[in-house]
Amino acid sequence: MAGETNDGALWGARFRQGPSPAMQALSQSTHFDWRLVPYDLAATLAHARELGDKGFLSAGDVELVSAALSEIGRDYEAGTLVPAESDEDVHGALERILIDRIGVEAGGALRAGRSRNDQIATFVKLYMRDSAKHLKSLLLDTADTLLSRAGEAGDAVMPGRTHYQLAQPVLLAHYLLAHAWPLVRDITRLDDFLARNDVSPYGGGALAGGGIGLDAAAISKALGFSAVSQNSLDGTSARDGVAEFLYVCAQIGVDLSRLAEDIIILSSGECGYFLLDDAYSTGSSMMPQKKNPDIAELTRGKSGRMIGNLTGLMATLKALPLAYNRDLQEDKEPLFDSVDSLTLILPAFTGLLATLGFNLEAMAKNATTGFALATDIADVLVQKGMPFRTAHEVVGKLVALCEERGLDLAEVSDEDLAAISPQLTPDIRQVMSAEASVARKAGIGGTAPDRVSEQAKALQEALEALR
Repeated sequence: MAGETNDGALWGARFRQGPSPAMQALSQSTHFDWRLVPYDLAATLAHARELGDKGFLSAGDVELVSAALSEIGRDYEAGTLVPAESDEDVHGALERILIDRIGVEAGGALRAGRSRNDQIATFVKLYMRDSAKHLKSLLLDTADTLLSRAGEAGDAVMPGRTHYQLAQPVLLAHYLLAHAWPLVRDITRLDDFLARNDVSPYGGGALAGGGIGLDAAAISKALGFSAVSQNSLDGTSARDGVAEFLYVCAQIGVDLSRLAEDIIILSSGECGYFLLDDAYSTGSSMMPQKKNPDIAELTRGKSGRMIGNLTGLMATLKALPLAYNRDLQEDKEPLFDSVDSLTLILPAFTGLLATLGFNLEAMAKNATTGFALATDIADVLVQKGMPFRTAHEVVGKLVALCEERGLDLAEVSDEDLAAISPQLTPDIRQVMSAEASVARKAGIGGTAPDRVSEQAKALQEALEALR
């Protein structure tokens, strides 16, 4: 109605008529921002107490507001608090609900000294803080599982690959730990993000700051922030923090997707190295024999979705002038979607890893195929004084001979070895096993058993520190 605030909104008095149905449909956001209710309630309580401290609310009104907010919070947790069709956003909905419960005098006073602009910037930061901590916990579980499975693998060997072609033998434990370290870096990225996110925009108002003398630092402290934004324009309109968080989510998705791709291939009938547990795989509606790696495939698929969430937000932000623009409403749906995706993926993926079977016999059998020990032979020649360039050529000729005759490296006779190079003496056969090959990789970060044991201990210490 003309001269009044629109129902479920925070504006309207200067308009002669309410928004059209099309405008209302486009503008409405309660279908996705309703999950911010707990953060709105927490900020409103801190705001009410600051209004009381500065004399804008009586002590009785502050207690009235506090009790009503607690009741609203309980209703939200119980699932009985829902927005009305007329509610424009979470802010308007909660003001309407509060006024319905305690009246307009106390409920309507809470809008003083704040704007939806500084409110939503703060709520998103609070949501990301909680989400980052939750994702960190889930990632620690996944990394712990990889560490545990590496311990179970012991000194078992498997084929290592580059360009996804057979390359050199590695320990299965070394391979599993190689997928754990990126998750450690992702956890540290979340910690780094949490440090940068620890600045409250509350008190920035619409763009220029609050005008009634409220203490933004007091509200910031009540909400668990360690600092207040130094610039109200920046505080209310910056969303680089959301973009950073979406990058971390996308990177987590990519790191999981790389392992998922390996699981899909290495559990196939052609490889048979990994065995899927019944509880973490699905079947076919048509083919009774199938066991499908759906968790790995869905993880791989959702990683693309999270990349899309990041790039979509970056495209939205790239040309926004200062300060707040309604385009910034587009930050929340991709943020919520990425968090929801990882919250679904990580427990399932951790369960997949925890129950994955290892066909150690098949991996050991194929660890030296494809002339995977050729580099070890070249290294022996180098230790005998031959330049590596020459050693590379000598072993290349040996491989060519094996391909021509259908032989493995160990099957070449002593006479044929000597014919290729006098340096190819019978003692080179001592490196022609997967166990000998991995034992030789004893430098820091190598796949030798002792080094992998050291690495596992270092990973365990890193995870304990991150907890």
